[in-house]
Amino acid sequence: MAAVVAVALMGAGTAGAHHSFAVFFDTDAKLVSVTGVVRDFQFRNPHGVITLAVPKGKEQITWRAETNSPSILRRRGWATDSLHVGDTVTLEGWPARDGTRYMRLKSAHYSDGRAVGQPLG
Repeated sequence: MAAVVAVALMGAGTAGAHHSFAVFFDTDAKLVSVTGVVRDFQFRNPHGVITLAVPKGKEQITWRAETNSPSILRRRGWATDSLHVGDTVTLEGWPARDGTRYMRLKSAHYSDGRAVGQPLG
């Protein structure tokens, strides 16, 4: 009986960890586009994350973009080494509903205009 309860609790935690796209990102809003320097690229489950340093006047602000899972990224031409710290890229995506500098990635382009994989949205 204890094993059944333990399995049920683990499943509940896993289900809660994965969230709905529409809860966090506004698909009705205008897409956001930012250009900056990659500070981190995490190719991991359940979603990858790209962190950019984006110039704003004399300062830099941080933007984060949530991607699809690694399995979907791979099917769309992404790899663990698609982005490197120091790369300049433009990210486009759906903005966070809470107004933070966070987006759900639709597409990414290197500074020379080449797409990083295929669009995700």
